[in-house]
Amino acid sequence: MEIIKSNQNKHVKNWKKLQTKKGRQASNSYLLEGWHLVNEALSNHQIITSILVVNAEYLQDLNLDKSVDVYLITDEIAKIISDTQSPQGIFAVVRIDQNETNIPKTLTGKFVLLDGLQDPGNIGTIVRTADAAGLDGVVFGDGTVDIFNPKVVRSMQGSQFHISLYNGNLIDWIKQFNLNKIPVYGTELNKSAVSLYDIKPGNDFALIMGNEGNGVSSEVLEMVQSVYIPMKGRAESLNVAIASGIAMFYLNK
Repeated sequence: MEIIKSNQNKHVKNWKKLQTKKGRQASNSYLLEGWHLVNEALSNHQIITSILVVNAEYLQDLNLDKSVDVYLITDEIAKIISDTQSPQGIFAVVRIDQNETNIPKTLTGKFVLLDGLQDPGNIGTIVRTADAAGLDGVVFGDGTVDIFNPKVVRSMQGSQFHISLYNGNLIDWIKQFNLNKIPVYGTELNKSAVSLYDIKPGNDFALIMGNEGNGVSSEVLEMVQSVYIPMKGRAESLNVAIASGIAMFYLNK
């Protein structure tokens, strides 16, 4: 175990860089924070390269592989590298899976695709709901906040370890779904859209959810079946995470 007390230590600077997409790409790693997420990563056999703790006694509660580097850091360093106001004093540096950019050769199952979503809380809620609804994967399309953004990671609450997450161009994904004869639905309010409840649930589907302000892009909508969620009240629209949950549970019932 290496003890680090200086804020200027090279490790501290590298951990701080993991708060940025550029830093994560350069190191092919991201930073997990908090007991729940670190334990979820360990339980789901993620590749952890380093563990950082403010108290050596914390290590007694972790089942670590001998190959994992362990660092004892100060509370001040924990605040520097943390993305939260009150860090719990435990972090893990986790390797990023390079398969996340590849469309599976055998594309079957149930997916939700995110088209330009910007709110980390919405994204995390959708991933957690996809996990709860029994979906197979979530695709982060172009313009959507990075999978490993600290706020997104925290909001997903460990569900990212239970289902597959991908980055990709949604047009390419839709073409592959079409080749595999998998229906693709995009949420939209227009005359050509059909009620979600007129869609017959199936074993395979793709559901596209659009940007919080602009919805699903027109380019994407031209390639998919538009659907809408009937509402009994007078609200004009639903939050994208709420709408995603309704649609995912219905389509996979």
